Amino acid sequence: MSRPVRGTRAIHQELPPTLRDAVDDFADHLSRVRNRSAHTVRAYVTDLVSLLDHAVRMGCVDLAELDLSVLRSWLARQRTTGAARTSLARRAASARAFSAWAHRAGLLAADVGAALASPRAHRELPTVLRADQAAALVEAPIRLPSASASTGLTTAEPTPARQTPAGQTPAGQTLAGQTPAGATPDAAKPGPAEGAAAAAVPLRDRVLLELLYATGVRISEACGLDIGDVDHGRRVIRVFGKGGRERSVPYGVPAQRALDDWLRQGRPALVGTSSGGALLLGVRGGRLNPTTARQIVGGYAEATGLPRTSPHGLRHSAATHLLEGGADLRAVQELLGHSSLASTQIYTHVSVERLRAAYRQAHPRA
Repeated sequence: MSRPVRGTRAIHQELPPTLRDAVDDFADHLSRVRNRSAHTVRAYVTDLVSLLDHAVRMGCVDLAELDLSVLRSWLARQRTTGAARTSLARRAASARAFSAWAHRAGLLAADVGAALASPRAHRELPTVLRADQAAALVEAPIRLPSASASTGLTTAEPTPARQTPAGQTPAGQTLAGQTPAGATPDAAKPGPAEGAAAAAVPLRDRVLLELLYATGVRISEACGLDIGDVDHGRRVIRVFGKGGRERSVPYGVPAQRALDDWLRQGRPALVGTSSGGALLLGVRGGRLNPTTARQIVGGYAEATGLPRTSPHGLRHSAATHLLEGGADLRAVQELLGHSSLASTQIYTHVSVERLRAAYRQAHPRA
């Protein structure tokens, strides 16, 4: 079961037992039946704890007493505390999902959340890179290998030296951060293993950026890839997206070259006992963390002088460039793993806005 975030964990424990059990059962339903991600479950549970705490303060000591007025009062209180429209829309969705589940489970006589309205979230058009900017970003690890020092291999995350069976480091090598006996810190030089790991980081960064832009996958999907998910012959990767849905996404020749270089020269230098079958590795040898991957993308964007960019920005860019190049909207929906076509249609708006901007700039009677 997913727990609420730290700020609401104490509130969860203070709820009446029946309400606390309802929260736990709802979280179990989301995780096991609906197959929601841990992040999604945590968000729903946190919203629900806030709602039930508000209900208790209004005098509801039993779930059967929850009604539409309590839900509306809760949302109104969120609004007065400065919650954004997007946050209010998500919290209303959490309340409706819980109400529907509680009604089906026999905990509520009626689905009181069905009539709960929420403010329409203001959906801003995503920022996308131009094609030449995207190309500059994915090629940055080749042109700016020194930038990898701030995106992957740092003193805060050292590469451990390889050890002999006796637990000692091989002759001539020292553990990261140590210096040989009788030598000053300035005289310490990285061992062969550390040098190979440092050279591997730009190769990893390059394949990460190439895959993100070539396929438009989410950062969690990219970091979750295993070596066995790559079909080199057909140039296709197998991706497990939201809700555990599986899809196949093609990639191009530049990404294939980056993959070949990484698997032949880079990954062997970082692989360790915790690597498993992970395709992308951190400098400690474990699976690359999405947080680190975001730092890599942002670091290279800054080093290249590009606008502030995230992995999701590369996903937006890939989708927009596909549509501008004539790709079918349904095909882009399948590539991105959107369950609804409405999620994909926002990229048609992006393309239209870019067209309007070009028209206003170029046409004499704009």
